Amino acid sequence: MEFSPSPIMKSVPSAQDSKVSHDCVFEAKSLQKEFDEGRVKALRGISFQIHSGEFVAIIGTSGSGKTTLLQLLGSLDKPSSGSLLYRGRLMTEMPDTSTYRAREIGFIFQSFHLLPTFTALENVQIPMFESDIPKAERESRAIHLLQSVGLENRRHHFPAQLSGGERQRVAIARSLANGPTVLLADEPTGNLDSENTANILELIIRLQREKNMTLVLVTHDLNIARMASRTIQMKDGHIVNDEPRMPISE
Repeated sequence: MEFSPSPIMKSVPSAQDSKVSHDCVFEAKSLQKEFDEGRVKALRGISFQIHSGEFVAIIGTSGSGKTTLLQLLGSLDKPSSGSLLYRGRLMTEMPDTSTYRAREIGFIFQSFHLLPTFTALENVQIPMFESDIPKAERESRAIHLLQSVGLENRRHHFPAQLSGGERQRVAIARSLANGPTVLLADEPTGNLDSENTANILELIIRLQREKNMTLVLVTHDLNIARMASRTIQMKDGHIVNDEPRMPISE
């Protein structure tokens, strides 16, 4: 899939252009993940740091370990060995990983994962059930989030009544429900055409920069990776390249 960044996307400043904190958000040391009793080695002793406000694209072919790594960052799985820290704290020692996911992390998936019997407005409110947001404020917050992704007028529609691009916009609004500091996106445009891909990426990048969130995005598309401030390339469970990128300019 190929597309050209829109003028809006080109003009958005890079994370380095704004006053971004360089606090370490994630730090991996000799991180390994194995499956099938060690016969499948998805991650082979990788080490890296991701800092506050960075937009990091993780690229690689299928089976390179990029989605496994994203799942570890989101505490959807645990490493087989090595260590993974979130803001200086070992993630394996967190007493409640569900609270970490609910309060710190926003997830954006390729397949949207919207509940079909819930409206867009109701889907956006689902993560708030795990938060301290009062029930009376949930709907107004969800409406505001749908406004931010351009879907206020579609808030009472069910997923089947929305296009693929609109469903992903709902999923993005849902990922922001609890004010996360980190966005983890797994091939968020994989099910979209080139026009919707450009629009959704523009939206994700704009929201990340407006809210100064850390964004880690998994993709196999080099055109998408070009938009990141840093690219980590993976192959066979190893990091084979890790480099900052120049921001896209006109």
